[in-house]
Amino acid sequence: MNLAIKDIRHGLFRFVLTCFGLGLLMTVVLAMIGIYNGLVADALAVVKAPAADIWVVEAGTQGPFAEASSIPADTRDAVARMPGVAEAGAITYQTIEAAHAGQTLRLYVIGFEPGRPGGPQRIAEGRGLGTSHFELLADRKTGLVLGDTIRLGRNRFSVAGLVEDAMNSVGDPAVYVTLADALTLQTALDPAAARVQVARGDQGIRPATVAAVIARLEPGADVALLTATVRQWKHLAALSQTEQEDLLLASVVDRARRQIGLFLGILLSVSAVVIALIIYTMTMEKLKQIATLKLIGAPDRTIVALIVQQAMLLGASGLGIGLALILLVKDNFPRRVVLEPFNALVLTGIILVVCLVASGLGVRAALKVDPATALGG
Repeated sequence: MNLAIKDIRHGLFRFVLTCFGLGLLMTVVLAMIGIYNGLVADALAVVKAPAADIWVVEAGTQGPFAEASSIPADTRDAVARMPGVAEAGAITYQTIEAAHAGQTLRLYVIGFEPGRPGGPQRIAEGRGLGTSHFELLADRKTGLVLGDTIRLGRNRFSVAGLVEDAMNSVGDPAVYVTLADALTLQTALDPAAARVQVARGDQGIRPATVAAVIARLEPGADVALLTATVRQWKHLAALSQTEQEDLLLASVVDRARRQIGLFLGILLSVSAVVIALIIYTMTMEKLKQIATLKLIGAPDRTIVALIVQQAMLLGASGLGIGLALILLVKDNFPRRVVLEPFNALVLTGIILVVCLVASGLGVRAALKVDPATALGG
């Protein structure tokens, strides 16, 4: 007869309720782990999307994500002619707000040249951009569907395709448009402002510039040599793909990542204390039954097994409930929640260790019980 299972059946409702409460706590812990991973994944998604080897940006900046960068659009031609460059493309990034279906969408608009680096690597639904104007590819998080139209600037764009997991470091979903349309959004002034500029002798538009030029290299090309060559041009700077990713994590998302990491550490500590208190309280409530076991000659290993097995069952049940709940609700979070098998394994190990240590407190109290206690009132 397994005493741990027998005792759980005796107070089944209370045990299930305790497991559910612990499961809710584990859900919060897993959510924080997922948000932490999602923050990093979102920040890197827009950098990894073009699959570039070199980023050419404005000199003196660490753009186009950590700082603003603005270079002439024809820089792409100069970069494309460099030895070792297989292909190059100009790209722009800007955040705009647009009204759609009675609500305001905050969008991260990425302008790229179709057929050149800069666009999404995979289209989940629909097709790529088939015309040079007024079509876009939207991330599913925007809520847009194929065939929808949305007004960006002065023009309406139709949704030709949908992509997934394309957003910036703050979680704004991305839309891809052609570079020509992106430059129009970037340079065209409001009609009233344009009239003022014309009255001043300007043409009513801002100069056309791009945020960066990205390049893919030929097999065997020396990335360090090419970036060093670009840096010799006084008005330009260059970063490798690895440098761009490291820079983004170190400057743009570092503070938010450390804050979430600190909160996660605090939450894990609180969870450990709560689990220890639950197990210790469960043990203290059974002291008279434990004394009875001692009185009838039950060995200490039987009592230890009773407490340790219940602690492990409690931890495993709570973790299982937490995993089930977070998998059900993670897609409803405003930010992306990324959970990997490694995260679940590490948390499982932490919870089992915590339960084992916490059961030690109960075991210590149980082994000190005087068998004569069972004869008391």
